[in-house]
Amino acid sequence: MTDNSGKILKSISPVRIILPILIGLAVTGWLLYKEYVPGSFSLLSFTLQSLFWLLLAFVLMAVRDFGYMIRLRVLTNRKINWLASFNIIMLWEFTSAITPSAIGGTSVAVFFINKEGVKLGRSTAVVMVTSFLDELYFILTFPLILWWIGSVDIFSLGAGEADLPWYENQFLVFALVGYAVKLAYTLVISYGLFFNPRGLKWVLLWIFRLPIIRKWRPQANESGTDLVYASQEFRDWPVKKWLQAFGATALSWTARYWVVNALIITFFGFKWLDWNEHILVFGKQLVMWIMMLVSPTPGGSGFAEYVFKGFLSVFIPAGTGVTLAFFWRLVSYYPYLLIGAFVIPRWVKKHFVTRKKK
Repeated sequence: MTDNSGKILKSISPVRIILPILIGLAVTGWLLYKEYVPGSFSLLSFTLQSLFWLLLAFVLMAVRDFGYMIRLRVLTNRKINWLASFNIIMLWEFTSAITPSAIGGTSVAVFFINKEGVKLGRSTAVVMVTSFLDELYFILTFPLILWWIGSVDIFSLGAGEADLPWYENQFLVFALVGYAVKLAYTLVISYGLFFNPRGLKWVLLWIFRLPIIRKWRPQANESGTDLVYASQEFRDWPVKKWLQAFGATALSWTARYWVVNALIITFFGFKWLDWNEHILVFGKQLVMWIMMLVSPTPGGSGFAEYVFKGFLSVFIPAGTGVTLAFFWRLVSYYPYLLIGAFVIPRWVKKHFVTRKKK
């Protein structure tokens, strides 16, 4: 870990916030130019009541981070305090915001946790279990949403697509594939965590002997070792702690997905959508999350605005989707770039400069 400290610190440099901001603003500007409908901005209303719902959107993001902090303290047996938990989450989110969504901040999260005084083995275990809990939330929530609302409404962009066979609906097919991948990943991690971690590591190394993927064998070996660590740390955990960790996970993700609902109420009023439509917006965001995972841009910048504008356009007046998408990212994405830029210098000074002087 020490040998990689320089590379990791370079990868989280605050200077890297420039690229995702430029991409996001460029795509937003291009979409506004292409999709602008004369008079559409007059449909947006902002009153004193709107200010309350806008602030609520920020509060929901704060609740999301608070849930992550609770989970982190539970998984580390409260060996890190609230301030250290806040720093880790902000650094984690910042790294996710400046790297492609498929990579995210997980790859360096072990480094952050370890530097806050948690042993390397447990830091690795914590990161793996957080990933497991995130996937478990999605796997349990997605079928419930489909059962409540139905797949036709969630995966369609308009009324004209309701009659399409399921295999011709690209969003439905894409989501099913993504769900299958998540389910397979969760089952594999569950088997390794709770039953046979060393056996799973052996299978991984055997698979990665194939010529086409042999170059990734060192990474597979590292992942297998991480799995063994995680199993040793968490296999004998009491049910109560697992429920606490999953409850914090559910709180975080649910709060995150309700941000869009708060923004719709902000600009179009509380009566614009009924309760079932609010649940439908929530469900569509689950699908959007799958799409954003494959984005090649840092933090899904640009791609997220585009998907938001198209996938949720049925719930908002024509011509206002891009504006709402911009505010969505303003609440749920850009703050982490700014907070991370302030947290990183202080964190580096504390853990590297000060210790070096000592």
